[in-house]
Amino acid sequence: MNRLTALFCLILLAAPSYALEWSELTDAQQRTLARYEEQWREIPAAKQERLAVGAERYAALDPEQRRALQGRFQRWQRLSPERREQLMARWQEFRSLPPEEQQALREKMRRFRAMSPERRQRLRERFRRLSPEERQRAMQRYRERKRLRRNQQ
Repeated sequence: MNRLTALFCLILLAAPSYALEWSELTDAQQRTLARYEEQWREIPAAKQERLAVGAERYAALDPEQRRALQGRFQRWQRLSPERREQLMARWQEFRSLPPEEQQALREKMRRFRAMSPERRQRLRERFRRLSPEERQRAMQRYRERKRLRRNQQ
């Protein structure tokens, strides 16, 4: 058994690492990720890959898109860890939905954002005033109307 364990450990140690070397990054990626250069070798390979892909996407943005992204990132950093965790959980929940439901939610959000600020505020206040039971009933009524509309099409 010891030989088998030793062989297994040797295989794991000899397995190639798929981590990116800093020198493999493009100049644009290196500029974007400059703050990670000193610790790059300690970052897990999967995170290195995500960072490299993100840096590539960032380099393709126009200046206005970059400013908007930086603003969103700064707002994210100001959130409490608890709020970030809540938002990440909601994002994971959204990502687990079927594509057509994701698209329907995106469309609803687009319509919501197109409303006047006053109308959005009234809707938020109306929703906040509902008890959890009333919210549940409202969501059930909404789902039922949605199902009926789908069946009519």
